[in-house]
Amino acid sequence: MILKENYTLSNGVKIPKLGLGTWFIKDTDVVQAVKEAAKIGYRLIDTAQAYGNETGVGEGIRQCGVKREEMFVTTKLAAEVKSYKEAVTSIDGSLRKLGFDYIDLMIIHSPKPWAKFLEKEPYFEGNLEAWKALEEAYKAGKLRSVGISNFEKADIDNILESCSVKPMVNQILVHVSNTPEELIQYNKDKDILVEAYSPFGHGELFKNRQVSAMAEKYEVSVAQLAIRYCLQLDLLPLPKTANPKHMKSNTEVDFVISEADMEVLKNVHPIQDYGENSRFPVYGKK
Repeated sequence: MILKENYTLSNGVKIPKLGLGTWFIKDTDVVQAVKEAAKIGYRLIDTAQAYGNETGVGEGIRQCGVKREEMFVTTKLAAEVKSYKEAVTSIDGSLRKLGFDYIDLMIIHSPKPWAKFLEKEPYFEGNLEAWKALEEAYKAGKLRSVGISNFEKADIDNILESCSVKPMVNQILVHVSNTPEELIQYNKDKDILVEAYSPFGHGELFKNRQVSAMAEKYEVSVAQLAIRYCLQLDLLPLPKTANPKHMKSNTEVDFVISEADMEVLKNVHPIQDYGENSRFPVYGKK
């Protein structure tokens, strides 16, 4: 069963192979979502400062009946935090909101502030400052692992050239029809685990007839096919849902997509329009 399987990060810390994303789940609703997920068997919960639900996630962990050390909680340093001082304050702020002595994984949410995401300025210096704060918190035992999100090759190299602790994870947008193979391979070459957020293309994948036909062939849902696709690429998918039925269904991925069909899925025509979600920078980047 996938929920009992782990990847091992470069520092030896084990991380579950499938997690629960909590983007767009309100602070008040996320408590129950975390409890339901834990009951089903999820042990990885992903939140962020930008989601505004760290307090609820922490409360859900305390109420879920599973020991804290058996749960793996990820949060993210806000994309706008690009100074050492701000980052130190933000890390302590997340610990306080979650109500934890330590966070299992903390990552820089984006190499650029969201409002500047599509601009050319790389914010290299700001990312080095934020990374220094993460390194110090890691060495102090406040964080069990550290990582990045939405980082391209140049952004990764900027960190690797001067860091004393390497990033262990890079969270990037990956789903059927959007598989940045070069970037994925580059992360793997640097011993950085790739986590796939929005494995359903923020719901747009469900509208794709080619993907639906492939799911029917394997007698699974589009969601199950999408999650299995990521797992077979050795990625860690983070499907987001507050619905317990969907949480459970998303774990039922004990089937294998053939190599030929994996190639077909890799080459599905890219989603051109993410609908109302196109306003979010990660979906607007071409």
